[in-house]
Amino acid sequence: MAQLKVAQQKFGDSKENVKKMNNKESGKDILVPLTSSMYVPGTLENTESVLVNIGTGYFVEKGLKEAEQYFGRKVDLVTKQLELLQPKLLEKHKLKQAVQDMLNMKVQAQIQSQLGGIPAKT
Repeated sequence: MAQLKVAQQKFGDSKENVKKMNNKESGKDILVPLTSSMYVPGTLENTESVLVNIGTGYFVEKGLKEAEQYFGRKVDLVTKQLELLQPKLLEKHKLKQAVQDMLNMKVQAQIQSQLGGIPAKT
């Protein structure tokens, strides 16, 4: 569930960044992220298309509108998967809780039966 939410956020961020590219001009100075906390200076060369990672190491060049639509579809797909997973996750949590409750009852019964055979100290 957490991984799907992270993927949903990344696709949403990518979609927003593609939208921002519509207003950019070629030759503009930008900072290119190498990691989440390290950037290098760069120059924007092509503002008409972007390379999109479609998975397993494959990249496809797409126009800005196509890329925005692609990321929109990905966000929708992940959102639908989250909606399908949520009820199943709640059901599994309820079953886990029922098993824990039953186990606790059995442990308490076992403790009571063991204490019942031992005289209480006063």
